[in-house]
Amino acid sequence: MSNILHVNLNCIKPILDLPTTLSKPNKRWHSAFATIYCFRALHSLLNKKKNSSKVPITTPSFVVLNVKPDAFSSIDQTTLTAIVKEKNLNLLLKSGGVEGVADALETDIKMGISGAVDDVALRHEAFGSNTYKRPPTKSLFHFVVEAFKDLTILILLFCAALSLGFGIKEHGLKEGWYDGGSIFVAVILVISVSAVSNFRQNRQFEKLSKVNNNIKVDVFRNGRRQQISIFEIVVGDVVSLKIGDQVPADGLFLDGHSLQVDESSMTGESDHVEVNSSHNPFLFSGTKVADGYAQMLVTSVGMNTTWGEMMSTISRDTNEQTPLQARLNKLTSSIGKAGLAVAFLVLVVLLVRYFTGNTEDENGNQEFNGSKTKADDIVNAVVGIIAAAVTIVVVAIPEGLPLAVTLTLAYSMKRMMADQAMVRKLSACETMGSATTICTDKTGTLTMNQMKVTKIWLGQEPIEVSSSISTTLLNLIQQGVALNTTGSVYRATSGSEFEFSGSPTEKAILSWAVLELDMDMERLKQNCTILHVEAFNSEKKRSGVLMRSKADNTINVHWKGAAEMILAMCSSYYDASGSTKDMDDGERMTFEQIIQGMAASSLRCIAFAHKQIPEEEHEIREATQKLKEDGLTLVGLVGIKDPCRPGVRKAVEDCQYAGVNVKMITGDNVFTARAIATECGILRPDQGINNEAVVEGEVFRKYTPEERMEKVDKIRVMARSSPFDKLLMVQCLKQKGHVVAVTGDGTNDAPALKEADIGLSMGIQGTEVAKQSSDIIILDDNFASVATVLRWGRCVYNNIQKFIQFQLTVNVAALVINFVAAVSAGEVPLTAVQLLWVNLIMDTLAQALYQIAVLLTLQFKGESIFGVNEKVKDTLIFNTFVLCQVFNEFNARKLEKKNVFEGIHKNKLFLGIIGITIILQVVMVEFLKKFADTERLNWGQWGACLGIAAASWPLGWVVKCIPVSNKPFLSYLRW
Repeated sequence: MSNILHVNLNCIKPILDLPTTLSKPNKRWHSAFATIYCFRALHSLLNKKKNSSKVPITTPSFVVLNVKPDAFSSIDQTTLTAIVKEKNLNLLLKSGGVEGVADALETDIKMGISGAVDDVALRHEAFGSNTYKRPPTKSLFHFVVEAFKDLTILILLFCAALSLGFGIKEHGLKEGWYDGGSIFVAVILVISVSAVSNFRQNRQFEKLSKVNNNIKVDVFRNGRRQQISIFEIVVGDVVSLKIGDQVPADGLFLDGHSLQVDESSMTGESDHVEVNSSHNPFLFSGTKVADGYAQMLVTSVGMNTTWGEMMSTISRDTNEQTPLQARLNKLTSSIGKAGLAVAFLVLVVLLVRYFTGNTEDENGNQEFNGSKTKADDIVNAVVGIIAAAVTIVVVAIPEGLPLAVTLTLAYSMKRMMADQAMVRKLSACETMGSATTICTDKTGTLTMNQMKVTKIWLGQEPIEVSSSISTTLLNLIQQGVALNTTGSVYRATSGSEFEFSGSPTEKAILSWAVLELDMDMERLKQNCTILHVEAFNSEKKRSGVLMRSKADNTINVHWKGAAEMILAMCSSYYDASGSTKDMDDGERMTFEQIIQGMAASSLRCIAFAHKQIPEEEHEIREATQKLKEDGLTLVGLVGIKDPCRPGVRKAVEDCQYAGVNVKMITGDNVFTARAIATECGILRPDQGINNEAVVEGEVFRKYTPEERMEKVDKIRVMARSSPFDKLLMVQCLKQKGHVVAVTGDGTNDAPALKEADIGLSMGIQGTEVAKQSSDIIILDDNFASVATVLRWGRCVYNNIQKFIQFQLTVNVAALVINFVAAVSAGEVPLTAVQLLWVNLIMDTLAQALYQIAVLLTLQFKGESIFGVNEKVKDTLIFNTFVLCQVFNEFNARKLEKKNVFEGIHKNKLFLGIIGITIILQVVMVEFLKKFADTERLNWGQWGACLGIAAASWPLGWVVKCIPVSNKPFLSYLRW
């Protein structure tokens, strides 16, 4: 037995020896595993010895596991962090350079990591995830406390305390708490709704923030280029970067060309930093790619990056006030001050009336008789007067106004998200409602962004079958496509389908070259060395590459881009047979007509050009890092079809019907732009190229400021525009008083997006720079979603307009009736409880003058008209006032349309609220006599109240028939 134990323990011993490089969690796991394993092995041996003494033991009763040593043992996170954060080239060299770091991280710099689940999990465990700690979410209690800080709420609480104290003093605890208690209840209700609304809005912002931060990043895993979430990136990943991308983590430059990075978010310096393999291979999380493209090796993620540390200390401010909210808060404050002034005036008038002996009690006796009046009676009278003043303050303050705006904005934000529009700035919800002009891109917004090569011209002949292309031209086209691109081609196995990645234009060209021209991209790349690259951007509208062939050591330059721009760089061309011919003016005009013909068919025309560079010329140009841009030979032309989105024409028409001008700003040539604009309904068929409605960016740029201001309203299409032209147009439109919305997706669109009143970036094709510069992100890149955002913006304004008109009208009506009654009769007909009940049901428009006239008539003649006492008269005033609001809810459904009942049967919620309000009003009048200070009414009195209130329907119809001048009323009073 002892021998058996000895043998087994010796076998188990290697398992117990812990590697010194293991982290604490790994050591704990390793020890636990070994302990459990030893116990089970010994237990098994003892049982076998006890139960089977006859059978000799010839095999061990356990399996010795080969425990793998700790992965990534040759480099640790501290070293990786120090290399990049400190830009430590010496430490990088000690680690074997970028290749040495990649080897230590078990990364193939061409293929990337394997991407297997266990590999990614191991990297997560060793180096952490690409997330950062966030400040704790604000609790509901926080928003309750914030609500209590509101000046309006503080004034109401003060009034409630006064009313409660004076009420109990005058009427005793049993009945004296009604007014003050009801104010407290109303304040608590407002605070509750406000706090819950702000709490939910904060949670909504948190969700939107997560969606906004969930950037898609191109990585290479197991040789395949794929898009993953920024949060899924791990140390060792090979990331592909292009213009406009945000660097997703800290890392090292692997390969690329002309990479310029904007590090202003980290350093504050506006100058772009060149990143290369020799002097500065360091890339920082959160910075933006300004030019060029590259692959990077991720070395630190999440909290191990400077960006992660910084972002963990920043909490997004969700207390952003929109301009409308700020104006309404100011209005609320002004109304509150006016109410305080009126209340003070009423207090003075009532006190003067009382102490001068002009008031009488219920029996008709003079209330104040100098020294004969008891002190207790004087105190009670003064308390009653102060309570009346407090009531006026309560009705004057529109406490529901800011809350209504917040609720409307929050609701519209939620609905916009469901309609493919993510709001980054709350103010954009309301600003979009007043937009008068939308400047939209073409590609991907008006069109589907599903591009395909449909036309090919070699020389001056159209090519229908790719097999007819000469070998010379075929090789040049394949080189021009394979080497001058930021896209990639992936094929898992020889029998599987190809996967193309890159921009839609790149994917269309790559797909054509691979599937129709049998291009082998990897072989072409291996057969040459890239010397210099000029990356494509929306300003240059072309890209070029300088390469040296390994076969014959020749140097060649390849250009690709907008056809007329490439054509202008050429002095010769290849004909269909592959022979070179000089290009005279006549042939140049023929090529221009070919390009215009393709453009008129809504095709995007791309040209390829080539030139072999002598060694001596290359040595001269090498110092300037500039590619040859003249004397090129035109290789061929391709036409790419991008069909219009279904439904875009209707969306454009809807915007135009709503009074919003739609302008298309595109980088395509004028013929393509006109064809697409006509198809989308932006241009009429009779508006030709020479019409002022269509202009090229260069022409617009060369106008004098006066000419631009004169012509900008007439322009419908701007072709061949640069980002500067777009910015110039936005500035001109704003100077003319337009509220401008602009769509953009490129890095260079950022100035125009910031300058516009509403910047709309594209969620699919938009760069991170464009998204960060925008107010709203259109998640599906569809113009129809832009029109939906406009509709929601209008809805926000419409709803707030309804509420403001009603709220202020009710406040004015209640304030006037109480003020006049208090000054003339020494009493207020509408009590605090009644007024707070009205405040709770306020949602819509009422006609203030009609209500004031009716209620003042009831105040002064109600007793004689209906033959009732003062208590019943006050109940009639209260009941009529409430029913006026109920009936005017119908008027408010359609602020401009005369038929307010249209579609009412579809709005079950509205009808339900109306029914509940009427039922509760009946309860208030008929059953809550003491609490609401009311008297029961008979059927005739109820009928009279309903009739007076129902008169607001025909009155509203008459008011809507009155024509409204476009000129503001106050402008007539100016000299």
